[in-house]
Amino acid sequence: MIYLHIPFCRQACVYCDFHFNTSLRYVTEVTDAMHREIELRKTEIPKKINSIYFGGGTPSVLNPKKIKEFIDQIEALFELHPNAEITLEANPDDLNDDYLKGIKEAGINRLSIGIQSFSDSALRFMNRSHDAKSGIEAVERAFKSGIEQISIDLIYGVPGTDNASWKQQIKMAASLPVNHLSSYSLTVESQTPLAKNIKLGKSPSPDETQAAEQFAILQQVAPKFGFEHYEISNLCRDGARAIHNSSYWSGQAYLGIGPSAHSFTGKERRMNVANNMQYMKGLLNYDCPHEIELIDSTTRYHELVLTGIRTSKGIDLKSIEQTGLQHSSHFYKILEKHKPKFNLKEDKVSLKSEFWIYAEKIALDFFIEK
Repeated sequence: MIYLHIPFCRQACVYCDFHFNTSLRYVTEVTDAMHREIELRKTEIPKKINSIYFGGGTPSVLNPKKIKEFIDQIEALFELHPNAEITLEANPDDLNDDYLKGIKEAGINRLSIGIQSFSDSALRFMNRSHDAKSGIEAVERAFKSGIEQISIDLIYGVPGTDNASWKQQIKMAASLPVNHLSSYSLTVESQTPLAKNIKLGKSPSPDETQAAEQFAILQQVAPKFGFEHYEISNLCRDGARAIHNSSYWSGQAYLGIGPSAHSFTGKERRMNVANNMQYMKGLLNYDCPHEIELIDSTTRYHELVLTGIRTSKGIDLKSIEQTGLQHSSHFYKILEKHKPKFNLKEDKVSLKSEFWIYAEKIALDFFIEK
């Protein structure tokens, strides 16, 4: 799997803490540097690739020609599976007919559209650049263009969005030609405009109780429209599980390209510098500034718990046991404490869906201090 981080947005959302820049001045320089990074690191993961993912930022700021150049380079350096999932994250207001035609011809076969809400007031609160009507039209246009694999994002727990409105938003999503839904709770990250606005009393804080209620509504309503809730934040219908997302949770190696992008080999995790200028300057000399975190047995154990507990598939017990006796003994001890919350199978344990809202807290109970 290859992830390409496009660190540019036309407008900043109040809640976002990903690395991006609202000036598009250096798009060409950064993407040129990314091509050099791909060439530099082409041997770091297995050659067979089943997923390319353009994330960000807002990758749809790139014109179709630049997107095709990345796909062509990856096809030349790796063995791209004939049915590889090639996803582009996109804002609704970028998806006009000409752009959709261009990215489809470039090789994009899956879109992840940042709808976030079908409520105009919620979109204004989040400082999104589109309204509800244009979001709906963008999804319909994308499907008519021939891109049939479509995912949309929806955020719950937004101040001012009551439970009845949230239920209607799920129904609206289900009425559209989408086969995947990513849904997240609005969280307040420390360095975001939202955090600043709350501190200054300009914005209300998200209500945790309301967010939990709206997550429960998602669990109750979405399956009625054919959505399988296969991970806490991800649902699909017709078996359209995201290859990209699923690769993270199953611990597969992936290559992250671009400023702030992360990579994983199984033995180490790499974090590229989250600074466009430093990234560009380094790659001029084919030297990508980055940090390395070695994955020791305890870190591996923690990651297995954190990722597995989020999925309907669950935590693989054999993998836990391979991290060592200390970790597996501790795991089974804590599991006994939480036994009523889990479905127990021969080689896996999965958190019951009614406890998914507490998954992070329960996972931390399994952790071991280093």
